[in-house]
Amino acid sequence: MGFSCGIIGLPNVGKSTLFNALTSTMSAQAANYPFCTIAPNVGMVAVPDERLHTLARLGRSAKAVATHIGFVDVAGLIRGASRGEGLGNQFLSHIRRCDAVAHVLRCFDDENVSHVEGSVDPLRDAETVETELMLADLDNLEQRAGPLAKKARAGDTEAKAQIAVIEPILEILRSGQPARVINFDNPDYVARQRQLFLLTAKPMMYICNVEENAASTGNAYTERVFLRAKLEKLSAICIAAAVEAEIVQFQDITEKEAFLTMLNPMETGLSRLVKSGYHLLDLITFFTVGPKETRAWTVRRGASAIEAAGVIHSDFKKGFIRAATIPYKDFLACNGEQGAREAGKVRLEGRNYVVTDGDIIHFLFSH
Repeated sequence: MGFSCGIIGLPNVGKSTLFNALTSTMSAQAANYPFCTIAPNVGMVAVPDERLHTLARLGRSAKAVATHIGFVDVAGLIRGASRGEGLGNQFLSHIRRCDAVAHVLRCFDDENVSHVEGSVDPLRDAETVETELMLADLDNLEQRAGPLAKKARAGDTEAKAQIAVIEPILEILRSGQPARVINFDNPDYVARQRQLFLLTAKPMMYICNVEENAASTGNAYTERVFLRAKLEKLSAICIAAAVEAEIVQFQDITEKEAFLTMLNPMETGLSRLVKSGYHLLDLITFFTVGPKETRAWTVRRGASAIEAAGVIHSDFKKGFIRAATIPYKDFLACNGEQGAREAGKVRLEGRNYVVTDGDIIHFLFSH
């Protein structure tokens, strides 16, 4: 289990180039004209985690299996997309299925690359896209609200519960703010809001697509974006999508590391994007280690042992007995599972144990 992240933005800002780099493919056609991407491109990307191979070595595993993230690259959004302009309706339906949104903003000047608005202005672009998403959510909820209000007045309990969630969100949207700014205290309201699949309720990060020499330092454009992100309590990162596309072409590891060293920092955009994504969705990783394989698994922070068991297989969850757990640092310090057992570092935890990032877990279950 990982998470699905929709890559959005205006046409020609570098979405498909970023997608190609992230998925190490050139399957998404990247060209200098709007609507180059017509059908959504979906790619599964392995989550880089240095702990995985360390554990595989200590566990003498035959192979190491990473957890994955799904990236969805969709057609560029333009003004009027919420009303079906361009490929708006298709675009919006694909994004509703994603867990999070990565909003790519053009933060570089290049006279050879056209801009749909005629000039480079990432804040204007951000507002254009956000407005279209809010208008789509507003239209969606207004269509639901009318019939539900009638049922609620007639005494329908379920309709009353739904309208109690929809009405405050409508108020927020009409004020020109995204649905994510509302924080319900009632867990039932939170669950119901999630079931609405609102575009502006999804966790979002800004990706500033910059030129090569600004990949680590940023530029005047990114300064403005980072300030906006801070005010909105969102995360933002800089990525030179064209450079990332170059990096994935390196077959020789030594050459790739030399290239990264020259760029500074020695980390790919994928790695930074994944870390931001994990932080965005509050995800953590736990591991299973055995002779056949060491595998990484992803759960949301706060997940219980029985939830983690269900991520591996439904039978693990149904027949859950207990979870033999070793913290990552203890597994390393004791040079593996046997050493951890001898040192008394293996804990037997029940179904309600809250999984910690880096836990190595062996689930005991009845068939």
